[in-house]
Amino acid sequence: MPRRLYTCTPSRLNAWLDCPRRYRMTYLDRPAPPKGPPWAHNSVGASVHNALANWWKLPLEERTPQAAGTLLLRGWLTDGFKDGEQSARWRARAREMVERYVAGIDPADEPVGVERTVATRTSRIAVSGRIDRLDERDGELVVVDYKTGRHVLTPDDARGSLALAIYAVASSKVLRKPCHRVELHHLPSGEVASWEHTEESLGRHVARAEQIADEASAADEAYKASRVPRPRAGETPVVDHSPWDELFPPRPSNLCSWCDFARHCPEGQQAAPRKDPWASLDAAEADSPQP
Repeated sequence: MPRRLYTCTPSRLNAWLDCPRRYRMTYLDRPAPPKGPPWAHNSVGASVHNALANWWKLPLEERTPQAAGTLLLRGWLTDGFKDGEQSARWRARAREMVERYVAGIDPADEPVGVERTVATRTSRIAVSGRIDRLDERDGELVVVDYKTGRHVLTPDDARGSLALAIYAVASSKVLRKPCHRVELHHLPSGEVASWEHTEESLGRHVARAEQIADEASAADEAYKASRVPRPRAGETPVVDHSPWDELFPPRPSNLCSWCDFARHCPEGQQAAPRKDPWASLDAAEADSPQP
């Protein structure tokens, strides 16, 4: 029989790499264990991404920096902030981010895609993902990914990103044009971290994705075949990791502070204390206090 393809996204593959236990709770446990409260930095990121996506939907003559700021204000998400004052402070910072960023863009230079879903397959995986922006420059496609975190990124971040490499391969497949350049646009600093892949380096990323998929797929199949009782729909799940630790071991690290499922993971709680939902924003403000 033909081998069944492993259907995935870059996020799913990276979840397996980061922590198989978190992967299991995210993608396999049904009903899934309750998550912790929403993160304020995710609200900032989503608000900025939505404003930039909607800016390209405006008529050409309306694509101004001020319009981008207005879109940010209208679509501002408030989940996870410490209080209204912090939300308002970050709304102003985010507005300044998108207005400054858009001021450096030619509004007539239409992207090939905005929030564009692309997909490709190999003999082992069927992978898809959504790209923030896909440009065409000099006859080649360019993958653009927006970033709003506190850390300035480097070309090594772009070079090593499994997601960006997969987006490049999938974009080329879907649109039948070469795609080798990937870019991380860091809005807080205005810096762009880019990398020019070769066919060989893209192939290495695909091979890596297949290797990760092989490991995750084997664990998925064993999980599905297990007779371990699971909660019924409507029941509050009691999280018991013991039947699964061999297949889905925890991978404790400092990242456990930011895990949505930290409350269900004793090893993660021991590895790193849970952060407040707004902790990342407090750290960013400490790095660059506003006047």
